[in-house]
Amino acid sequence: MAKKVSYPLEVKMQAIKMRLAGVPRQQVMDKLGIRNVTQLKVWIKWYREGDLHRLEQPVGKQYSYGKGPEYTSELEKVKAENRFLRQQLEVFKKVQGIGEEVSPEAVVVWMESIRGEVSVNQACEWLGITRSTYYRWKAAFATQQEDLLTEKIRQLCTQHKFRYGYRKITALLQKEQPSHHKRVQRIMQREGLQCRVRMKKRRLTGQPTHVAEHQLKRQFQANAPMQKLVTDITYLPFGGKTLYLSSILDLFNGEIVAYSIADKQDATFVLDTLNQLPITKGAMLHSDQGSVYTSQAYQEAVKGKGITMSMSRKGTPADNAPIESFHSTLKSETFYLEGITCATTAIVEQTVRDYIHYYNSIRIQTKLNNQSPVEYRRLAA
Repeated sequence: MAKKVSYPLEVKMQAIKMRLAGVPRQQVMDKLGIRNVTQLKVWIKWYREGDLHRLEQPVGKQYSYGKGPEYTSELEKVKAENRFLRQQLEVFKKVQGIGEEVSPEAVVVWMESIRGEVSVNQACEWLGITRSTYYRWKAAFATQQEDLLTEKIRQLCTQHKFRYGYRKITALLQKEQPSHHKRVQRIMQREGLQCRVRMKKRRLTGQPTHVAEHQLKRQFQANAPMQKLVTDITYLPFGGKTLYLSSILDLFNGEIVAYSIADKQDATFVLDTLNQLPITKGAMLHSDQGSVYTSQAYQEAVKGKGITMSMSRKGTPADNAPIESFHSTLKSETFYLEGITCATTAIVEQTVRDYIHYYNSIRIQTKLNNQSPVEYRRLAA
């Protein structure tokens, strides 16, 4: 059977004082050497009910109901009463300060810190306010906090041009303050701040054939940078003439490691993108079966870099899903989102360059623990 531990009155009063000041239970127990959380709760209960005499009783000693402790003198009784009054004075010092007006925000925060240990009635009596006043302050404080959160969400959505849904906005908020995704979602729906990116779907057509071996096999995860790469070309029909974007994406962190923009898609176009890569011996480069990728010049350049070539099955864009997804995201979060349908060639090119920088260095991704590709790569290194 465990030995009962007796704590001095000073330790008990200090524990009560710390809890009333909002110090967490575990921290109080660790600092004062209190073994059982139940003991701490009982002391708080006695203090709340005004039974301060019970804090002085020995372990296992129970006073008769209604009689209280047997003080050795009238002086001891007066001292016990004075201790209770001093504790109430400490509450006033913490919440409002001497000679100051009661701060509604401080009252609400303090009342939340002692919830379950001191009744609302008792706390309001200590503070000299009515219950209705406290609840009115509490409702106003909650509204104020909601307004501040709404404004912060609005700023984040505007900053990222409404490209983020509630999950990513929640991830950004949690870097500064605790936030729940359901609350963020509710606010974004109410204020009309939802993601405005148009999602595009593609149908899978055609029968699979093989030109080069499909070695990637939809294994879109990599253990190190420049280990698995995917590449593709997309149209940019948003200017006076159609442009093309050739890009290479690293599957390790989703970073665009090379890209080219031109008004003609030929072998020279994709070779320019390929030549931007550093020495990548042992890497795998996956593409579709486009004529530029099956050309002799491109195949020789790939082999010259010591890269293993992999190709999707014909008519199966899902085999190259990561780069397909990036190109769709780029258009959705820039040209479609901003309504750019007929711009100059210079504007189209600059829009793409700016977005790729944003995508690599700023735009967070859930699968990267809400980090940008560049940040994820640096931390991994």
